[in-house]
Amino acid sequence: MLALVAALAVYRWLPIPTPPGSLQATPQPWQVHPLYIASASLGATAGAYLIGSANLWLTGIPGIARSIEGALAGAIVGVEILKAITGIRGSTGLRFVAPLAAAIAIGRIGCFLAGLDDMTYGTPTSLPWGVDFGDAIQRHPVQLYESITMAVFLAVFVALVRRGNAPVLRTGFYLFVGVYAAQRFLWEFLKPYGTVVGPFNLFHLLSLALIAYALLFARREAPRTCRTLVRSSP
Repeated sequence: MLALVAALAVYRWLPIPTPPGSLQATPQPWQVHPLYIASASLGATAGAYLIGSANLWLTGIPGIARSIEGALAGAIVGVEILKAITGIRGSTGLRFVAPLAAAIAIGRIGCFLAGLDDMTYGTPTSLPWGVDFGDAIQRHPVQLYESITMAVFLAVFVALVRRGNAPVLRTGFYLFVGVYAAQRFLWEFLKPYGTVVGPFNLFHLLSLALIAYALLFARREAPRTCRTLVRSSP
């Protein structure tokens, strides 16, 4: 709940300026298309439960689970399908970047406090900051690793947005997806999940897919960004 409140507060607190050289302000998500929010929400819900539960199954644990990364991937799929059907062009997720980063940074603290029941703890470690979550084993606090990473990203993103940085205003959502997926890929080596291919678990593979998505779509936006920088140059 606190993560949701933080996301809403950041959404209201951080206005997104009009990209340099653009005649149109960054639209609110519900202004992009009447089905935009529904598509994102449906995709996020399906992705969260599908990926979260599949990871439990691959780890040999029965039950139903939800995944933040699965929700992000599902929302992206839902929105990109809508955009392809309706002919919507360009990035439309910039308004979600800061709220999502804030929600993840705070939400992972909640995961850390939930201990073993949350199934987000790390593998055993001898490092001095290892945490005993109740099973007498010092483990990597990977939840805090992710929380700190996303908090740093949020601070840098906000600073760049306030400066009106054109590349960030054009490709900020893809930047967020790439950074989130890259750091998630690293932390997954410190989690006791069942593997799919070699040392890689389901979240490793999903992270690679999200990184590829971010790079591909950011590259697609690159010509528009370059034209904007040329027009805004003195």
